[in-house]
Amino acid sequence: MRARVLAAVVVLAALTACTAGQPGEPGRQSSPSTSAAPNPSTPAGTVTPDGSTAPTTPTAVTPTPQALTQPLVLTVHATRTVADVPTRTARSLSDRAARNQKLTIRWAELEQPGGGRAKVRLATTAAGARALLKDVRADDSLLALVPAEVVDATVRVLTVGSRHPLRDPARYPLRTAASTRQPQVTTVTIVGDVMLGRRVARASGDDPIRPLRSTAKRLASAEITVGNLESTLSDDGSPTQGGDSFHADPAIIKGLRLAGFDTVVLANNHLGDYGQRALRQTLATLRDADLPYVGAGRDLKEARRPVIITRDGVRVGFIATESIGETPAATADRGGTNRLNMPPRTGPLNERQLDRITGDIAKLSQRVDVVIVIPHWGTQYTHVPEASQRSAARAFAKAGADLVIGGHPHWVQGWEQMSGAVVVHSLGNFVFDMDFQTKTMEGIFVEIVLWGGAVKAVEPVPYRLDSRFVPKVVKGRQAERILADVWSTSRGPFARP
Repeated sequence: MRARVLAAVVVLAALTACTAGQPGEPGRQSSPSTSAAPNPSTPAGTVTPDGSTAPTTPTAVTPTPQALTQPLVLTVHATRTVADVPTRTARSLSDRAARNQKLTIRWAELEQPGGGRAKVRLATTAAGARALLKDVRADDSLLALVPAEVVDATVRVLTVGSRHPLRDPARYPLRTAASTRQPQVTTVTIVGDVMLGRRVARASGDDPIRPLRSTAKRLASAEITVGNLESTLSDDGSPTQGGDSFHADPAIIKGLRLAGFDTVVLANNHLGDYGQRALRQTLATLRDADLPYVGAGRDLKEARRPVIITRDGVRVGFIATESIGETPAATADRGGTNRLNMPPRTGPLNERQLDRITGDIAKLSQRVDVVIVIPHWGTQYTHVPEASQRSAARAFAKAGADLVIGGHPHWVQGWEQMSGAVVVHSLGNFVFDMDFQTKTMEGIFVEIVLWGGAVKAVEPVPYRLDSRFVPKVVKGRQAERILADVWSTSRGPFARP
């Protein structure tokens, strides 16, 4: 009983404190006294010549710094569909949970989809919160209120009053005590395969950046935006894959800029669709546009080279690999991709290449705060990852990758956690003209939240491509159906209980 009362006091005190000012704002202080200071030569409390008593010299008061606070986060299982919770409702919930550690409510009380009942639990200590999150990962009926410092990407968080507790922590309304200041927040968005040629270009008419307009604002709102450019920017050569040879007008770079792309991934099986001359011209066009690329180059040294992007002192490093073939593997004197041969297309898993790539990951991890590996791998038109994908991802994670975000299958594939890294096997098509299947006309992109070097959230955003191959973010049943495909082959904390 004493523990419950103490928890209530901690939460209520934090909630009261947040009404006086958000973290980082100066606390309210009393105005300094306007009384004249006593003569320092007169001992305090003695009688002065005029018969009065000398006032006691006031003790100097150092303003008390505002207590540090952090978000008190509403967390649920990673596979739950979530909606925003009104601020008043969330505050009432935290109060009730502090008084009743066996609280049960209807999800509808929090305006959450899905129906049913939720078990609400509160933990304000780090140890207690970590234990509670372990339960959340195994139970999709549990809703845990925990300090933000213990939250990681294996659970889903709810916004409160339209404020995201990890993305916008200073303005998030529910607070609890913190022992340290919050690290720098950095946001990263990664999209899947972007093919802006062929029928996509024809559907765009005289507006080559039309396919990216609908999502541009959201993509550009991230501090770092990355995607796989699945084509050349030149057709100066013979097509090597017949009607499946892809090239786009260099004018599409304006669309990539509009959408905030900071780097493009070229580790894919279509960069070489028009031969070496077109490949090198594509690289030159991107260099001239000052748009960094990763995973391919004029030779193997350049293809292996990571891209490092720094935002407010946080360094994020990218390495990309390609395992499908068709585009040549880069060598000491030939342009191509950063190749990792593996099933199903390029033979057995090449251990020598894997050792080279994991060595590059390990070196990069010593230079940056977060390492993101983007592999082009797997089998087309399936939600099921290859065993070789898991083998490679496990090696990437052990070498120091924090995130592994894959592509090529044209369908979404499952998620899992390996050695602390979140692995997303396939995002699906972002822009493509594959309208012969439903699954190739939908996908997800991921919005990532970093606190310093910690991956705090990896959130899927479902979308559908319209008749002009423009991706449009979807919600409701459409979103749930796309995410159901993701979770169907996911493992660990991302598998449905």
